[in-house]
Amino acid sequence: MRAVALLAVAMALAGCGQRRDLRPRENASLPPAPYGATATPTSADLLNPTTQQRPSRSDELLTESKERGDDPFALPPR
Repeated sequence: MRAVALLAVAMALAGCGQRRDLRPRENASLPPAPYGATATPTSADLLNPTTQQRPSRSDELLTESKERGDDPFALPPR
């Protein structure tokens, strides 16, 4: 009985996937154009993140280890 219930739940969850593009509901519009924009962005434009929202990775690797210099402000406790 448990196996049948588990299989039914798994089949129901498998059918929840997105099958078409996202669109606004009927009689609903997209958000207004941002301040200073010349046109209202489309739904595809809103779904693609900009470089400010998702910055690219820095591939700069540490190539050399350097020993830390003396810190004149690192005073021992009193």
